[in-house]
Amino acid sequence: MLLAITALTFFLVASIAFYLLYLLSSKKSKVTERLSELEGKGSAKSVAAEAMGEQESKMGRMFEPISRLIPKSLKEVGATRKKLMAAGYKRSSAVHIFFGIKALLIIIAPLLLFVSGFTRSMPAENVLILYIACFVGGYIIPDFILSTRVTARKERIQLSLPDALDLLVVCVEAGLGLDQAILKTAEELKVTHPDICDELNLVTLELRAGKARREALKNLADRTGVEDIQALVSMLVQTDKFGTSIAQSLRVHSDSLRTKRRQRAEERAHKVSVKLVFPLVFLIFPSMFVVILGPGMITIMTTLFQGSK
Repeated sequence: MLLAITALTFFLVASIAFYLLYLLSSKKSKVTERLSELEGKGSAKSVAAEAMGEQESKMGRMFEPISRLIPKSLKEVGATRKKLMAAGYKRSSAVHIFFGIKALLIIIAPLLLFVSGFTRSMPAENVLILYIACFVGGYIIPDFILSTRVTARKERIQLSLPDALDLLVVCVEAGLGLDQAILKTAEELKVTHPDICDELNLVTLELRAGKARREALKNLADRTGVEDIQALVSMLVQTDKFGTSIAQSLRVHSDSLRTKRRQRAEERAHKVSVKLVFPLVFLIFPSMFVVILGPGMITIMTTLFQGSK
């Protein structure tokens, strides 16, 4: 039995290693190499972006056959792609990588339990429950992590939106158009607020590609899923439709967003006292009672035992 388990483990590890080696060592075709030579040397940023994109495409090709092991519908794939875009993963290979990680977790966790021999001395019903927990955990944990990253990115975008609107107002009042103001804002806030700048850069790229401004802004609201951005998009669409002043509308909307941000901060500050009740009651108060009442209780018990003698 041990020899069979060792052979099976060696076969799986060797197969995965050879598969990864084949994918990573695959060379470009001669046509691609010739075209890259004719293009010449690009900037360091474009070279780094190209290398990153090539690495992600390799990872996508690596995880694509593994992701097919999980049955999924088109609706589930669409919902997952939307969540990945909201988390900041916008490449087409992100869906294959996500489902591939799910499949690997579902396969590797029970396999490690089986190979390690941890379940040999356990009852059959406990082994079954443990394997089911591994399957369910491998399927749920990536979704939980993705939801956490989506929530964190939405919060970062929501907090950075008033600053972006202030810069938009300055750019528009200085004489720039809305499209140029969006591009300038994405360039200036790249270091402090990278998430919202990435989204604004995508809006600029869509506008350069020929999409209507209304459609590009609606795509921005759909990608982020932030309520404040949806309200901003609705305001910009109505302003463009009715021909009112964009600078004045942006200034009013920016003031309202700052008020909302301050109110959210005050709300969180008021919730702190309620959240502190549980650690106070279950952690701090018992230790205080032991320190304060402990010596007195010991003295009382000693006196009672001496009196009874």
